[in-house]
Amino acid sequence: MQLDLDIRKTLNAGRRTFSLHVRLRSNSQRIVIVGPSGSGKSLTLKAIAGLLRPDAGHIRLNGQVLFDAAAGIHLPPQAREVAYVFQDYALFPHLTVRQNIAFPLTPGWFNPGSRHRDETVEYWLAAFRLRALADQFPCELSGGQRQRTALARALVSRPRALLLDEPFSALDPMLRATMRNELDELQLRLQVPMVLITHDPEDAAVFGEHVLNLQDGRLEPIGTAHPMAEWAT
Repeated sequence: MQLDLDIRKTLNAGRRTFSLHVRLRSNSQRIVIVGPSGSGKSLTLKAIAGLLRPDAGHIRLNGQVLFDAAAGIHLPPQAREVAYVFQDYALFPHLTVRQNIAFPLTPGWFNPGSRHRDETVEYWLAAFRLRALADQFPCELSGGQRQRTALARALVSRPRALLLDEPFSALDPMLRATMRNELDELQLRLQVPMVLITHDPEDAAVFGEHVLNLQDGRLEPIGTAHPMAEWAT
């Protein structure tokens, strides 16, 4: 994955002002951004996904321009071919596991039918060991099962990159270790590039091919970077 990121965004809330200025160039398959709450991690991830429009700068993924303020380019999220997994998983409570996974493949805003079967969806149900839970609703699932459903939904459309927002923060310590191992194996098997944001150094230890620290809206490198990676603050 070739990610070229240079964005600036200023947010005002009452008398408070937060300034985000993130510059990053990397060829790594696994990029981990570590930082405390309020450092700008989620803002950065949402900008890559197209859920937040920066004030200035550019975002390029594998040579394609996703955003360029000077050129007036701001591709909508659905045109970026990246998958965003929210911290709370954002599953549709009125849809079953199978319907949640099938949702990205459904044209328009119609929900997939409860009896609809799709080979791609069935593949991901099996890959994430969710077949026995396919007709259950999110409220009937454990934390780990909800996470696997969210990951399957993210991957069903074969994205060019996977964006993960604190993917293990809602899990208890034992399940967190299990899900780290599962995601580690899955990413290595599928070779889906990913950008993961976290406040937990253990996530960086497991997934960090290129690890950076985000503090007060600014990036700085930590640990060992991929030999092809470059960065600046």
